[in-house]
Amino acid sequence: MAKKQVFYSFHFKNDVMRVQQIRNIGVLEGNSTVSANKWEEIKRKGNRSIQKWIEDNMKYKSCVIVLIGEETANRPWVKYEIEKAWKDGKGLLGIYIHNLKCPITGISKKGINPFSQFSFGSKSFADVVPCYDPISYNAYNDIAKNLDIWISHAIANRKKY
Repeated sequence: MAKKQVFYSFHFKNDVMRVQQIRNIGVLEGNSTVSANKWEEIKRKGNRSIQKWIEDNMKYKSCVIVLIGEETANRPWVKYEIEKAWKDGKGLLGIYIHNLKCPITGISKKGINPFSQFSFGSKSFADVVPCYDPISYNAYNDIAKNLDIWISHAIANRKKY
């Protein structure tokens, strides 16, 4: 299985521990996590600093994966990342992560599809951007088994639009 370069979009505070599980699957390359301290440092410098961090980290990625937790769709920086990914022609997909167990909070409620808030022409992003909902009792293994396929599909799918 070829390693892929992706950018993860997610709600840091609520979902970082779930996201770390996905990062550890091992099919992705060069996608290190930002520490809570580093993220706070970036945020303290203001919106332009956050935008620059996103742009720098998304620049050479071929796909953006929105890891959808309970509140992800409401996060302004997730919305920015979705819009930027689409504008830049990157593959785009969502994965619901509510069934991955966080050691602190356990599982959470399923969030809404963040792509339903965006459109191009007469189409909603939700109509063309796939969102995967892993098997609840085996979410981690379902993601691990399919992640590479989902990414390849998202990259090919984006070329259609």
